Amino acid sequence: MKKYFKPSFDELKEILQRKTIEQQDLESVVVEVFEKVQKKGDQALLDYTLKFDQVRLDSIQVSDEEIIEAEKQVSDELKNAIVQASGNIELFHTSQQEEMKIIETMKGVRCWRKSVGIEKVGLYIPGGTAPLFSTVLMLGIPAKIAQCKEVVLCTPPDKDGKINPAILFSAKTVGISKIFKVGGIQAIAAMTLGTETIPSVYKLFGPGNQYVTAAKQYASRKNIAIDMPAGPSEVMVICDETANEIFVAADLLSQAEHGVDSQVILICTDEKKQQKIEKEVAMQLSELPRNEIAKEALRNSVSLLIEKEKIAFIINSYAPEHLILNTSFNEEILPLIVNAGSVFIGPYTPESAGDYASGTNHTLPTNGFARQYSGVSLDSFVKKITFQEISEEGILNIGNIVETMAEHEGLFAHKNAVTVRLKTLK
Repeated sequence: MKKYFKPSFDELKEILQRKTIEQQDLESVVVEVFEKVQKKGDQALLDYTLKFDQVRLDSIQVSDEEIIEAEKQVSDELKNAIVQASGNIELFHTSQQEEMKIIETMKGVRCWRKSVGIEKVGLYIPGGTAPLFSTVLMLGIPAKIAQCKEVVLCTPPDKDGKINPAILFSAKTVGISKIFKVGGIQAIAAMTLGTETIPSVYKLFGPGNQYVTAAKQYASRKNIAIDMPAGPSEVMVICDETANEIFVAADLLSQAEHGVDSQVILICTDEKKQQKIEKEVAMQLSELPRNEIAKEALRNSVSLLIEKEKIAFIINSYAPEHLILNTSFNEEILPLIVNAGSVFIGPYTPESAGDYASGTNHTLPTNGFARQYSGVSLDSFVKKITFQEISEEGILNIGNIVETMAEHEGLFAHKNAVTVRLKTLK
């Protein structure tokens, strides 16, 4: 980790700059794939699966038999964990449902808002080095609560043309049956444009590498909504002399093992504790199965010794995806936080609890987008339609207000739509 000793505010701005991802070649690849999928449909998906995943498929849709077989391969221990996590996630997201309220803004003028599930949503679940079956729960459960009519799931196959059994079991657990063996840009293109087998959707969800991210951003230009812009996953851990260095090191490494481009930042107010944490990181790193990935991520990570009064500035300037507070003054920091995806408070609240089972959603804004985006929630899967109903009494009460405003904007047809009604009541 790159180490800094009490940098100034100006130096902090430079230190906290994220690495820029080279984008120049991405869009041309994305456009090429989208065009081929539009022209050749399923055949393009089969061709790209052979090219990128090195597997020849007979069918891109997962069959009922494959789902049944996958369930047999998942251990009872993992099944129980998935079911329990699902319950927590469902409970938390169900609590986000809003009761419809009818408001009378003036006598006879009633307004209300109703949440309606987005009819067709597409979920992208990464495969690769870490098949994220937990993301199936994080996206599938709020989609179910929102009563989205059609949920499409795409995930890349392995070298044998199969989907990770835990992904299929998780999908079955949350009631998703339209599952396709397609990954990468071509999966996003298929859910955007539609093919003979994969239906097009109205909104796309899910993490992915830089190619998937670029594809989602391109899809947004084709009248498809996306959950949020995304970059590499990241964590910021704030600690002082009271922190347990074993816990802190484990939290840093749990993020570093995500990928070589993961962002890991340690903020410590005590130099001796900072040194102990760095030693503990090295010890734990050597025992990790994914230590080469974590080691590469740590090369570009940051360890800062900092004064307490600069902590809020650092948090809000960086706007971390995950923020862990492990200090004796957590209660002082909490009211000052305005930019963060998800906050984990205290020594016994690891980020991995939120990643899997506490109930909150792990699909969060990265790359500084926590300044203006929330993480995925039930709200992400619904649209909100406003309604209004005005009685005779209501139009008499509000009519003159509307006439006056419309006239002063020079929109006389707007005024007249009220005037003709008022004339019938006088």
